[in-house]
Amino acid sequence: MTTNMLSRRTFAGLTLAAGLALPFAGSPALAADYSKDNPLKVALVVHGNLGDKSFFDSAAAGLRKADAELPVKTTVIEAGLDRGRWQPALADAADGDYDVIIGGTWEMNAFMAELAPEYPDKKFILFDDAPDFAAADLKNMMAIQYRTSTAAYLAGYAAAKVSKTGKLGEILGVEGATVVEFAVGFEQGAKAANPDVEVTRAVAGSFTDPAKGKELALAQFSQGVDVVFPIAGGTGIGALQAARDGGKLAVGVDSDQAVIFEASDPAQAEVIFTSVEKRVGQSLYDTLKKTIDGTATYGQVVLLGLQDGAVSISKNKYYEKVVPADVRAAVDEQEKKIVAGEIKVDTVMK
Repeated sequence: MTTNMLSRRTFAGLTLAAGLALPFAGSPALAADYSKDNPLKVALVVHGNLGDKSFFDSAAAGLRKADAELPVKTTVIEAGLDRGRWQPALADAADGDYDVIIGGTWEMNAFMAELAPEYPDKKFILFDDAPDFAAADLKNMMAIQYRTSTAAYLAGYAAAKVSKTGKLGEILGVEGATVVEFAVGFEQGAKAANPDVEVTRAVAGSFTDPAKGKELALAQFSQGVDVVFPIAGGTGIGALQAARDGGKLAVGVDSDQAVIFEASDPAQAEVIFTSVEKRVGQSLYDTLKKTIDGTATYGQVVLLGLQDGAVSISKNKYYEKVVPADVRAAVDEQEKKIVAGEIKVDTVMK
């Protein structure tokens, strides 16, 4: 055991002995009165850098909204691309003067699950993955997961309808559950719209390699694909560029990527006819709000989907331009049926 680890655990033990341990799972999150003069102090540890125009940027946007509207003070810590810096960055945040520490994805899961029991006086929020709550004492940790398949189904349905070749492509950063969750919904929706549609799936093995994303997209285009769906973070930017340069269509991911690009690269925005939005930022905002008012529950997984407004597809001017009115109406009908439970969307989430 390192000296730093020992000091953290000793501190945690003293905190428990002093009667400052937090409530058990299912109980209110925090009981203090927060105000702009006494804000809830929140740190988001990004295992990478902002600027991906999707996942991390959405999380940071949620914190900016919280800063503006709630009695919180937020800090974003960019740990960079060196994996060796991720755990120390999270540990430094836990050692710092923060009430809530936020991190995301399977790549931060084990680090956060290890730290949370050592800091029972703090709250930990993991988004887009979940630890085994039965395997450890994680009553001060919450995991937020997203049924993105429910929104991806709608994007797949629309993509199959607007495709002229009947061939769609997917580019996955990795084959983790949270990424495959998008793919299974997209494929199911595409098949519902066109039983003969062909969907080609490629795996980049990285979320930070735009050149690889572009290479994979170009390979798919050469095989007749005319709509590509990159689910690959920064790697996906290269695939979007390939669609722009090749006159193909693309489905964005995590955020409304057409709107993000329209000021800096209008040609890029034009080919992104919709995006599957995982509203990470909004979910974090909502969780912080509930933490402040004492209605949040920790020690468990919160699974959010189309019915909760946590995921959606972008229905903006680009969507209206590319997708015919009758197809848009059909997509709306599919959405209503999913929300009503009449359509059961495939999932890899447990």
